[in-house]
Amino acid sequence: MSSTEKPIRVLVAGLGNMGRSHALAYHNNPGFEIVGLVNRSKPTLDPALAGYEIHADFLTALAELKPDLCAICTYSDSHADYAVAAFEAGCDVFVEKPLATTVADAERVVSAAKAAGKKLVIGYILRHHPSWIRLIAEARKLGPPYVFRMNLNQQSSGPTWDVHKALMQTTPPIVDCGVHYVDVMCQITDAKPVEVRGMGLRLSDEIAPDMYNYGHLQVIFDDKSVGWYEAGWGPMISETAFFVKDVMSPKGSVSIVMDPNAKSDDIDTHTKTSVIRLHSAETGPDGRFIRPDEDMTMAGEPGHQELCDFEQAYMLKAIREDIDLTRHMDDAVQSLRICLAADESARTGKPIYL
Repeated sequence: MSSTEKPIRVLVAGLGNMGRSHALAYHNNPGFEIVGLVNRSKPTLDPALAGYEIHADFLTALAELKPDLCAICTYSDSHADYAVAAFEAGCDVFVEKPLATTVADAERVVSAAKAAGKKLVIGYILRHHPSWIRLIAEARKLGPPYVFRMNLNQQSSGPTWDVHKALMQTTPPIVDCGVHYVDVMCQITDAKPVEVRGMGLRLSDEIAPDMYNYGHLQVIFDDKSVGWYEAGWGPMISETAFFVKDVMSPKGSVSIVMDPNAKSDDIDTHTKTSVIRLHSAETGPDGRFIRPDEDMTMAGEPGHQELCDFEQAYMLKAIREDIDLTRHMDDAVQSLRICLAADESARTGKPIYL
């Protein structure tokens, strides 16, 4: 940031796990100045954030503090209304994923951003991770059609299970986490999704009768690529093969190989990749593989907080350099559309044609 540019004044709404991390990212980046935090209760915060006033109501704080940027890290059902209010107040917006709880609301947010001429960045944290960027690049080199095999199951208990139960008041796991991995699929294949199937099962009496804590989705693209994503949360979830990130094509495969000692409820496990393994399907005259698999060790992996720092550095860059975010916004709506279709399929028992 040049000395002539004033810091961007930011209001952070929602101080759960992600909100606290984003607030720290703003606190530590001289391009930003936090003007207030919003949370219904007074949570325990990192000492670095202790000096900021916590407001109980977002709309009141927005009107009083007149920020330049709003970071919306609340539960998903408030994302759309808060984002639209922020755009109407002349703010740029960072919003955690999922962008909204319905496709119509997601499109309403994108329309509000365009109407206001303001920046909308959605919290797709994997887009800022060097190893995931590499995985996508290597997969694209293989060429379609693709098979995508992905999951992120979390065996959770105690406070982690409490967080999961709170999230499931509005959003099932295949939507909450699924948008990340469906977004990865969409970045690898530029094809359009045409059919989505989903299934889910409620494995706990501690969640609402119409909610499920285990889900599985399948998506078919118009280039014949196919993919699945699985997500389960709770004390009953198995840790066997809880982290599968695998892409296959006629030319070979690219996979993330997880540390065998990793635990599924460790948040850094969700983003750290350990090793990317490249496999070539090419064979010689004898029918045997020409080259051995190549393991790329991704040293110096960023942790969860560093990735949040990267996201907010991108937010700053988007505002300062007037980056065109059209594809970013379209992709966020598309991944949400697929995951919500999977949820609809899980509830109706029928495939959804997009």
